[in-house]
Amino acid sequence: MRLLQSDQSGGFCLTEDLTDDELSSHPYAILSHTWGKDDEEVNFADLQSGSGHTKLGYKKLRFCGEQVEKDGLRYFWMDTCCIDKSSSAELSKAITSMFRWYGGAVRCYVYLADVTARASASTHESSRPWEPAFGSSRWFRRGWTLQELLAPRSVEFFDLHGTQLGDKKSLEQLLHEVTQIPLSALRNTPLDEFGVDERMFWAEGRETKHSEDRAYCLLGLFGVSMVPNYGEGVDRAFTRLQKEIQGEDFIARLPYAADAPFNSNTSQHEDACLPNTRVDLLNMIYMWANGDGEQHIFWLSGLAGTGKTTVARSVALLSRAKQQLGASFFFSKGGGDAGRAVKFVTSIAVQLARSVPGVHRHISNAIIQRPEIASQSLRDQWQYLVLEPLSKLEKPATFVLIVDALDECEGSTDAQLVVQLLAMSGSLKRVQLRVFLTSRPEVHIQYGLDQVPDAKRQGFVLHQVSPPTINHDIRLFLKHELDQIGRQHYQEPGWLGAEVIENLVRRASGLFIWAATACRFISEGTFAEDRLDMLADGSDCDSAAGPERHLDQLYLTVMQNLMRQILGSIAALLSPLSTLSLSKLIHIPEQRLKQMLKSLHAILDIPKGQDQTLRLHHPSFRDFLFSKDRCAHEKFHVDEKQAHATLASNCIELMSSRLKQDMCGMKAPGTLAAKVGKDRIAQRIRSELQYACINWIQHVAKAGMQLCNAQQVLEFLIEHFLHWLEALGWLGKVSEGIHAISLLESIVSDKDSTQLHAFVHDMKRFALYGRAAVEQAPLQVYYSTLMFTPTNSVVKQRFANDIPACIKRSPQVEWEWNALLQTLEGHTSRVEAVAFSPDGKTVASGSNDSTVKLWDAGTGTEKHTLVGHTSWVRAVVFSPDGKMVASASDDNTVQLSDAGTGLEQHTLVGHTDSVNAIVFSPDGKTVASASDDHTVKLWDASTGTEQRTLVGHTRWVRAVVFSPDGKTVASASHDKTVKLWDAGTGLEQRTLVEHTGGVYAVVFSPDGQTVASAGYDYTVKLWDAGTGTEKYTLVGHTASVNAVVFSPDGRTVASASDDHTVKLWDAGTGVEQHTLVEHTGGVYAVVFSPDGKMVASASDDNTVQLSDAGTGLEQHTLVGHTDSVNAIVFSPDGKTVASASGDKTVKLWDAGTGNELRTVQVHGYIDSLNFSHDSSRLITNRGTYPTLLVRNEQCATAELMSEVSVRGNWVLRGEDDFIWLPPGHRPYILATHRSMVVFGHGTGAVSILELAE
Repeated sequence: MRLLQSDQSGGFCLTEDLTDDELSSHPYAILSHTWGKDDEEVNFADLQSGSGHTKLGYKKLRFCGEQVEKDGLRYFWMDTCCIDKSSSAELSKAITSMFRWYGGAVRCYVYLADVTARASASTHESSRPWEPAFGSSRWFRRGWTLQELLAPRSVEFFDLHGTQLGDKKSLEQLLHEVTQIPLSALRNTPLDEFGVDERMFWAEGRETKHSEDRAYCLLGLFGVSMVPNYGEGVDRAFTRLQKEIQGEDFIARLPYAADAPFNSNTSQHEDACLPNTRVDLLNMIYMWANGDGEQHIFWLSGLAGTGKTTVARSVALLSRAKQQLGASFFFSKGGGDAGRAVKFVTSIAVQLARSVPGVHRHISNAIIQRPEIASQSLRDQWQYLVLEPLSKLEKPATFVLIVDALDECEGSTDAQLVVQLLAMSGSLKRVQLRVFLTSRPEVHIQYGLDQVPDAKRQGFVLHQVSPPTINHDIRLFLKHELDQIGRQHYQEPGWLGAEVIENLVRRASGLFIWAATACRFISEGTFAEDRLDMLADGSDCDSAAGPERHLDQLYLTVMQNLMRQILGSIAALLSPLSTLSLSKLIHIPEQRLKQMLKSLHAILDIPKGQDQTLRLHHPSFRDFLFSKDRCAHEKFHVDEKQAHATLASNCIELMSSRLKQDMCGMKAPGTLAAKVGKDRIAQRIRSELQYACINWIQHVAKAGMQLCNAQQVLEFLIEHFLHWLEALGWLGKVSEGIHAISLLESIVSDKDSTQLHAFVHDMKRFALYGRAAVEQAPLQVYYSTLMFTPTNSVVKQRFANDIPACIKRSPQVEWEWNALLQTLEGHTSRVEAVAFSPDGKTVASGSNDSTVKLWDAGTGTEKHTLVGHTSWVRAVVFSPDGKMVASASDDNTVQLSDAGTGLEQHTLVGHTDSVNAIVFSPDGKTVASASDDHTVKLWDASTGTEQRTLVGHTRWVRAVVFSPDGKTVASASHDKTVKLWDAGTGLEQRTLVEHTGGVYAVVFSPDGQTVASAGYDYTVKLWDAGTGTEKYTLVGHTASVNAVVFSPDGRTVASASDDHTVKLWDAGTGVEQHTLVEHTGGVYAVVFSPDGKMVASASDDNTVQLSDAGTGLEQHTLVGHTDSVNAIVFSPDGKTVASASGDKTVKLWDAGTGNELRTVQVHGYIDSLNFSHDSSRLITNRGTYPTLLVRNEQCATAELMSEVSVRGNWVLRGEDDFIWLPPGHRPYILATHRSMVVFGHGTGAVSILELAE
């Protein structure tokens, strides 16, 4: 923050940029005021050069300096001249700091330039005659006034002459009446005590110079921060503001594995350790959890069935009772989200936000700063959602994180990654996160933990507990459970003998899961005693057999008379299903399935509720069933691949019979998935169908194509691919579907089916292309995605007849797929540049959020975020060896970074304006950069030093490249030239001139037969609207053509250009008729009067010209606007002209005399302007305003309404979203005619979309 102070010459000078600490020793006052015209205000450059004394704004500067001296202060701050607005980084910092700066001021002076206290008192009964002017002052209508009034503790008001009117305290009642802000807020009550809606109400109706500032000026009121992004529009700015304010909602939106916490609904019937069991082990764990040693990980390992999960649940219960439980994640193979690592970190973060005091805010801020964090790498999620938020807590504390059954995590690589993340928790200092981890002693987990130093972890092997200790605990468990079973079956108290218990203990062989399964088996049915005797009979118990063998014998006992298909399907399910859904999937009637499962309670958790899911009690049963060595009985053993093949076939059959177009019965193609209730989706797409849609390809992959029917897969896809993609859209699973298609593509070969291989490859491209549309509005798969897909696409050719009949004419599309494979999301602002590494494995992207991101090109996973730039990143490029990334920015610098680590190596400083392009020489030793300062610079890539500057361009340099031999540099500039330079000497070799450009304007002729387009290449083109062929190119302008319009009879075309002229052309021959040359600035708009006799043109010279269309002679020059005129229109009767200007006014003029009739104040930039059919209203993009033009005659023409229009990324039919426009088909300019819309694109292309009437 720079401050002003008086200098020795009687003027003013700026201090250095002061830090917050330095500001504490520089007490300052601050000025609040209304801006005049930009050229009247003293700005930063004026102070630097010592000029500005003659400007009107200098009066405010002098007033503030004098008032500061009176108040015994030395420093003051004024926004017009203390901010270098040429630096986007400094302006951004100022906007986000403004509330804090005003709050830190000793005094705030409000200078009211439209109020004077020198009115005659005799004309006012009040002792404050200035009150009416005070209440209507323009200062109260400003958006920024809110923070300038509420942030400072002392606010003093002064009139035009510097006379003090009062302060915030003495004028509080008047301020309340004018602003409707509560007195308590004016008395400095903390603003967070007022609701969001109330604070938003204070801001209603306020004006700002830039539309986005209506949101940015509220940042301080809500205590939030976000980077300004001028050009994003007010709606986008407010959307971001709302997201910042509602941080709690962000946490609620994090992906969450609901079945993973220890106390989830699905785990509520699971047991903890019984009293007096596992005593020594639990004491050891409790001492570790409450200790202050460096061993932050406790790994409890053990064979299947040894009771790890029961111990983990006991630890969780005690930690929660002591308010030490941070979070828990109990992995469960086949348990859907609880069986995968993808939602591990976000689920932990959600629980931490709920259970750890104070961390909620820090996690919310992390999500605000990285809105796409949930789609980024688990390592980044752990860093930003767990470690950093916990590290920001001020009070020391210890929390326990419990991770159970890590061996059941799908994918050994993911399990190892989880171990690595858990090991990172040791970096926390003030707050300790103690990790209790359980798993089987599998190699990949052991390997991961071996990377953690012994001093950082503690371990215990559960299956190595001494037999007497473990048998003691199993004995207590069996006695407890069987006593309860006896009471349920009305057994006598003495029905259990000591010998029976001992036999069961011996058969358990140290496995708690054997004891638990045995108790469930005994409790089933009517004859509990017989079942007990069956198990307690030790005749078949081989004492030499291992514990796993005894468990296998138990499972064989339970499995008698059960079908292989049912058990195989349940064991192979990728996420659990209810009995009803399973019956639909495997084609077995529900009642019959329930009958078959009746005796399986010992193995399965079979809930009573129809919609509750079946689950295996323990994963060891799945291992047993799929192992031919362990499950040796042919009647029971299930081949795992065959089980998956069966499920794959069942899924395909189910989808083939159920999927159809418009699954949810919405009819309207623009229906957003987010607006359709979950209940409706669940009703239309039942659980079993959801399962099939999401998992069928996984089953195909696990079975292998050798076991699956390739023809069945092909027939399903060529009949139902679009239906399947639509269903995924309703389920919010399009991205998962794309991953599945990639998996299918990897396992299908030409040998399996040439036709299937080709179809799968093309449907991957189709799904990637349509992802954004289908995720938003699933029915767009038949409209937008199918229509805009390349003509030669296999999918499009198959489903071409499914393009809805209401689309009469589709825009011309590409013949083949282009190079776009996927969209990488994560930046918080527009992405300006991308580059591949030489090996194709990494993608770099540069954004307006001032960052560069590095992505894994194969998976789309974010690898690193490179920070350091302070403004927009315009270009990124890799060095030839791929080891270095260079980025160019609007902060006038180039950054060189290590591509492997993401760390900055050098900052190249030397350009005096934005850097637009960069390139490495072929040998990687030199970097070339192109800048808005009209130069190209060459740098040494290893040292970052400047070698030479190439001077010759007269405007911005936009591109630069080396020749393959590195001897020549080519640069392209906005001066319409390409220059070739000698890379060794820096001398210019030759200049290549003249390029074409994008389309700026497009319009229909009145009969709809012809389209006119105008653009950056200085030409106007006339096209046949029926065939799309070019008729004429109208050449004559010497600068960009901004607007084009037909006369009412369609015979004449008028074009407006930056060359200060309007040209009239014969639409039939393309011959120029007249050139209107009266403007002194670029012409932005041109329009004919309704009778075609007059032409009106609007210009950057702040005027409107009225000319005779027949002769080209000027009739009137309409003078009155103080900024450029952006839009003009004649009233329907041709007697009035309306003009909209950047000065935030619309003026009405008499077309016959040129006299101004009235001025309408508007609230922002107007780029759309029309009269209502009766001339009573002006219809603008900022609202509707009365014209106050009263006429008795009947209007000559009626307002023409088009059936189609474009809003945002949607083509609308009437008021409804109808067709989503993919990025490559969004127009730069457009025109509509009845049911037809013509798009002019930045590429110079023109396309037409026509709907059936």
